[in-house]
Amino acid sequence: MGVVTSVGGFLEVGSIATAAQAGANFGLQLIWPIMLGTICVIFLIEMSGRLAAVSGHPLPAAVRQRFGFRFFLFPLLAETLVDYLVLASELGGCALALELMTGISFRWFALPVAFVAWLLLWRGTFGAIEYGVSLLGLITLVFVVAAWKTHPPAAQFLRSMLPSLPRAHKANYWFLVVSILGATVSPYLFNFYSSGAAEDHWDGKDLGANRVTATIGMGFGGMISIAVLVAAAMTLFPRHVPADNALQISWIVSTPLGRAGFWVFCAGLFIACFGATLELSLDIAYVYSQGFGWNWGENLRPAKAARFHAISTIFIFASCIPLLFGIDPLKLTLFSMAITTVILPLVILPFLVLMNDEQYVGKHPNGWISNSIVYFVIVMAAILALIAIPLEIAGGH
Repeated sequence: MGVVTSVGGFLEVGSIATAAQAGANFGLQLIWPIMLGTICVIFLIEMSGRLAAVSGHPLPAAVRQRFGFRFFLFPLLAETLVDYLVLASELGGCALALELMTGISFRWFALPVAFVAWLLLWRGTFGAIEYGVSLLGLITLVFVVAAWKTHPPAAQFLRSMLPSLPRAHKANYWFLVVSILGATVSPYLFNFYSSGAAEDHWDGKDLGANRVTATIGMGFGGMISIAVLVAAAMTLFPRHVPADNALQISWIVSTPLGRAGFWVFCAGLFIACFGATLELSLDIAYVYSQGFGWNWGENLRPAKAARFHAISTIFIFASCIPLLFGIDPLKLTLFSMAITTVILPLVILPFLVLMNDEQYVGKHPNGWISNSIVYFVIVMAAILALIAIPLEIAGGH
């Protein structure tokens, strides 16, 4: 499940767009926020899975039960807005991939893509979606091949793993840092992962597999995101191409791999964004259903979980509206990633309580390293929440 979470959540239009713009505008300099975000999300994903395996409660249900509905209402409303914007961005990413392949405007593809995604969610099972997206998502390894073919300088690559200060365009630099972290430490990843663990009936025997899955899955997504940045840094940065549109972003693969690389890029972009579309649609249905005590589960037929499937249906088609009005999916993506950071404190704070409460994690509470990571992410999230919107304005977005 970690791979489907990484392909359909970690690696999506947000991570691709932010990494490509970071590489195009600042070369290899912004590898460090991807690495930082990846380390944080590995720990948080592991905690989400451990919570579900030990307590039997996915994260939204545990938050609702432990803190009460009044507290739960705030992250619910915040995640509703953010999930809507990000879901629209993912549908836009699918539509942009089809626009590149056909030359037909992305507006015409929004509803057809939404319908196909809805049909899969309506008739499919969690396992079918999980393994289907995982297998197809391996095509995104094309970004690693493209990055390798560009022969990035090893010394500069290693130096870029450590934070550095920009020499110019400071507002845009820090805006991209915020956007990268927002695209990496995404709240819906935790809800989806823990709910998927519950759907797969994980228990205490799965804790070892959970650690491996979280590490490999999120590590896979981080590796691909870094590859996108490296490919952009080596192909677009020297030519001063800003990666402002999907065609320019496609050059990071087509430049080192030729015409075939262009088509594989389009397929990879579509699959990554389509996987995220399915995941986000399920996520918002999980959050509402678990919060209000409805029957829930992708493995339940619509007749058995009518409100669960109704929520995903409403959201997936409502998310087409911005695209039908012609809003640029890439601009919407960057805006969505920055806004995501604003709600992070609300989402991360419950980890500190739940992962140290014996009622939920029994004999498997957080150690000092995991608790330190949670404290760090809470502080980081609070800072990002304060500066995200001013940076978005100052950075020209």
